[in-house]
Amino acid sequence: MAAEQPKVSLTGIKPTGEPHLGNYIGAIRPSLELTETYESIYFIADYHALTSIRDGAELARYTRSVAATWITLGLDPAKTIFYRQSDVPEIFELSWVLSCVTAKGLMNRAHAYKAARDRNVENGVKDLDAGINMGLFNYPVLMAVDILIMNTDVVPVGLDQSQHVEYTADIAGTFNHLYGGDFTLTVPTGIYPAGVSAKSLPGTDGRKMSKSYRNTIALFAPEKQLRKLVRGIVSDSTPVDEPKDPDTSAAFALYENFAAAEAVKDMRARLEAGGTGWGELKNTLFETLNDWLSPLRERYDALVAPGSELDAILADGAERARERARPVLAGVRHAVGITTG
Repeated sequence: MAAEQPKVSLTGIKPTGEPHLGNYIGAIRPSLELTETYESIYFIADYHALTSIRDGAELARYTRSVAATWITLGLDPAKTIFYRQSDVPEIFELSWVLSCVTAKGLMNRAHAYKAARDRNVENGVKDLDAGINMGLFNYPVLMAVDILIMNTDVVPVGLDQSQHVEYTADIAGTFNHLYGGDFTLTVPTGIYPAGVSAKSLPGTDGRKMSKSYRNTIALFAPEKQLRKLVRGIVSDSTPVDEPKDPDTSAAFALYENFAAAEAVKDMRARLEAGGTGWGELKNTLFETLNDWLSPLRERYDALVAPGSELDAILADGAERARERARPVLAGVRHAVGITTG
């Protein structure tokens, strides 16, 4: 009896900024752990980034940075398919086909679109669609195609992103109802890995670490910059000698995620007893982060450099991705009545 084939997991990474510590804890680390259970596929969603990035050089830089980051942190392109979305033209043909079977009402209820309209309401803008481009409006269709064209079984997402998987299942279900016969699209389900949760890593100002808040700590920041960022983490004015509550400290929350369990336990006890200040905690946090990042910086810098092996890795990944995409698109074309030859 043949062994059961592992299910396919797909992860998309939007290149809209330099990867930071929050990305690592919330997305990169838990997603990479899935490679032990699933046939995993990863892609850089560079076309998705066009909804907000208007600088070509910036998009190219972020795309390269994100790709180099994932490989540096453990993604093995020999074992997984890793590609740029823009290198797989089959995605964009299928996007049009599935747009034609997707209800506009479904798109009206998409979280990103509704959030953009709500901001216009809050700002007193009469035209609720002001500043909203069709890329943002159609975003869920392209995201669905990213998933469906790879015959994806499961998509790891945070709970706040579950709508994307639900929409994909809805769109696939509509297509299968209209055209299903000899060919149907695989209907995916969402999975919620530990770490991809509502609990977010705090940034330097104590709020959720986010590029929009400008409070991030870049993953591969040079040592001098890393020290400055860590030293700048907000803390209260409790005197050194007095007991402190570690659970109110952004620096301690970061330390918990990167230090060994025994070291965290010891630091908690010292803070609660008094005699250890926030400055000492930050110094220890910096040393912990820098010890972890130092050997990784060299690998990252080599990959992100122009003309590095990253180009060949992504080119190979694109061809492997297209090998998976072509039969799906061929099946769709035949089902809708568009044939060649």
